[in-house]
Amino acid sequence: MVGLGLMSETSTNIKVVNSISELGREEWDKCAIFHSDDDSNETADPFTCYDFLHALEKSGSVGEGTGWIPYHLAAFNNNKFVGAVPLYLKSNSQGEYIFDHNWAHAFERAGGRYYPKLQISVPFTPVTGRRLLVSKNAPNNTASLLLQSAIALCKQNNLSSLHTTFCSRQEFELGQELGMLGRVSQQFHWLNEGYRTFEDFLSALSSRKRKNIKKEREKANNFGGEIEILSGTQIKKEHWSSFWEFYQDTGARKWGTPYLTRQFFDEIHETMRSKILLILAKKEEKYIAGALNFIGSKTLFGRYWGCVEDYPFLHFEICYYRAIEFAINNGLKKVEAGAQGEHKLARGYVPTETFSLHWIGEERFSRAVQDYLISEQNAVRRDIEILTDFTPFKKGDKNHD
Repeated sequence: MVGLGLMSETSTNIKVVNSISELGREEWDKCAIFHSDDDSNETADPFTCYDFLHALEKSGSVGEGTGWIPYHLAAFNNNKFVGAVPLYLKSNSQGEYIFDHNWAHAFERAGGRYYPKLQISVPFTPVTGRRLLVSKNAPNNTASLLLQSAIALCKQNNLSSLHTTFCSRQEFELGQELGMLGRVSQQFHWLNEGYRTFEDFLSALSSRKRKNIKKEREKANNFGGEIEILSGTQIKKEHWSSFWEFYQDTGARKWGTPYLTRQFFDEIHETMRSKILLILAKKEEKYIAGALNFIGSKTLFGRYWGCVEDYPFLHFEICYYRAIEFAINNGLKKVEAGAQGEHKLARGYVPTETFSLHWIGEERFSRAVQDYLISEQNAVRRDIEILTDFTPFKKGDKNHD
């Protein structure tokens, strides 16, 4: 186990804690909520809130034996909690979705030791959001100090690297100012351009694409059962038993072993139901498929899908079209449906940049990675430009630009 220390700068101290439970929910969430300059626009990210990160720890989804050991940073200014970072000591690169396996192989072939490394992220969650959580009244340099402190931890403990994944654009720019390497990746997001109904959204599409979606939805909803939309107190404990079966099936096929434990779903049931949307397909009194979504202040986040019976287009209906309908009906601005998946393009999801930051201690290897990232970034942005031309929107529509 790597020993991590305590650092300070003027009146701000950075403390390392091995469990989020060492810090209070109220204080942590004051940092997790973003406040605009005029206080009129507060946004809460369900994944960096205390309850989500605590559920991961309490359920054993992260911790000893998982490859994710919590080493969170907490900033105190004049003894007041003003900033936090969800930070993990990683012994592998599983569950990150910004892939550095080839970097690890190259580094170790050259005689280096890539693992353990430090990771600023939300485990198993490829969702863009703030990673440097700073409260409203924190000193202006708190975010920079937190990131510099994470780098210092790497140096102090001879760790190979620090990675900040799916960070905000502002953090992306800050990290590069501090000498970190920037990496641009791509996902598909659905954007709400003021639609009042799903039909409004369809009217923005080309005629052929609009007809295709209508046909898919018709076939999907003729699977012989019904689709339930559940949130808040509508979600019962028995629903998680069915969803766990779906999640296990998907996890076994994608990752070999599911990342989350069964207890994780019990934990979020108790603490996060108001932020959860379950979309479940039921046939003959049995749930046969479903998707788990988290509800943010402005975004619906699609996280997991699974099924025990397969029907044409049911996946698209539950994961994409019902999510779009929910977002429109509830005034949400965006739907993020997870990593990868060019099939989302035809369903109205557009290519969108995502960002990560990387600090590598070995200078020659860092320069080699930097050269690679420049080439990769150019390729990603070319792909986005090309893919944007294939969105289903009418030519000239603002969604298409």
